[in-house]
Amino acid sequence: MTPVQPQLFTTAQIQMVDLFAGPGGLDVAAHWLGVHVDGIEWDDNACKTRTAAGLGTKHDDVRAFGPKDFPDATVLSGGPPCQTYTVAGGGAGRRALDTVLGFVERMAAGDDISAELEKMHEDDERAGDDNRNGKERSGLVLEPLRWALEALDYEMPYEAIVLEQVPTVLPVWQAYAGVLKERGYNVACGVLHTEEFGVPQTRRRAILIARLDGEASLPTPTHRRYYKGKDRSEGVATLKPWVTMSDALRDRDEPFEVVSNYGTGGDPKLRGRRRSDEPSATVTGKISRNRLYSSGSSRRELDRLTKEEAGQLQTFPFDYPWSGKEIAQQVGNAIPPRLAAHVLAAALGREFKADDLDKVVAAKWDPGVYDRPQLPSTPVATPSEKDVIPENRQPSSEVA
Repeated sequence: MTPVQPQLFTTAQIQMVDLFAGPGGLDVAAHWLGVHVDGIEWDDNACKTRTAAGLGTKHDDVRAFGPKDFPDATVLSGGPPCQTYTVAGGGAGRRALDTVLGFVERMAAGDDISAELEKMHEDDERAGDDNRNGKERSGLVLEPLRWALEALDYEMPYEAIVLEQVPTVLPVWQAYAGVLKERGYNVACGVLHTEEFGVPQTRRRAILIARLDGEASLPTPTHRRYYKGKDRSEGVATLKPWVTMSDALRDRDEPFEVVSNYGTGGDPKLRGRRRSDEPSATVTGKISRNRLYSSGSSRRELDRLTKEEAGQLQTFPFDYPWSGKEIAQQVGNAIPPRLAAHVLAAALGREFKADDLDKVVAAKWDPGVYDRPQLPSTPVATPSEKDVIPENRQPSSEVA
């Protein structure tokens, strides 16, 4: 039998530094896999949640640190806050994207852009919190690249890099990919649909995975994609049905409908509606505004989603210790840990059994110790070792 592809990692040896770590989406997944994480996060409320959850946390500004401050880290991850970019037209979104892509080129060429980024920060400080012009965020989205390039300069390159954000950030990740490939990384990036990985929610995330050793590829779907009006039994037979809100929220014992006013301008005809036998719409910081009604003729208004239930729709453990203020925003900002587990495992060249992931997602939160991973994983076999590579193993995404 052909030996498996050599791996640099066993999970107990891996150290990860997570930039803009938030309340812990990637970090929860890392914990399940037995990976040690130090998360850097500025937001007070997110740090309170992280501390309550027992996650390694440095409450500070990512820009104040660099790779030398975390010399044992072999994996870099992050989800930097970003403004809305667009590849179309000539408006503010397009100008912001052009600014960032220009900075990426200059950073790759070795230019020092720190003074210009600092000026952006000062401009935003003068503008005040209510009138931010987005320039500071243009600087923050460049931080993971700064870390990656500095680590290369210090001859301590990261073995793997994982980045995630909203789909409009994909052009930035594609620009990152070009820079990293020139420096020896294998890179894949694209947009993933969360329900295709067992998350009871339709959400899209732009993902970048870079590896120094071995092929880089996005995780492959385990569940069918959701289409409005299409039965969950339809689709590729080897994939599992998408997961419903009822599947996730077991304590709700009657069918319900979620009605969202978000983005409708109050027009009842435009309100988003999802039944409990469907996945949730994207969980955002506005989820506490959603109204729930019983299904059927009675049409009774039900209790709104609790913070714990909102977390479960994101696949956080049901007893995850959300703390501080603005919890709905914390929940909505996070990457779903279940998706993050697939992404992180792909970056590490590892795989796990779907049933094992189901168990850890449903289990109580227990920080425990990292040398006993809750989600066992093994090195990915080379294609020659696999009897068949099903067509459905191709990711439903665009790969750089």
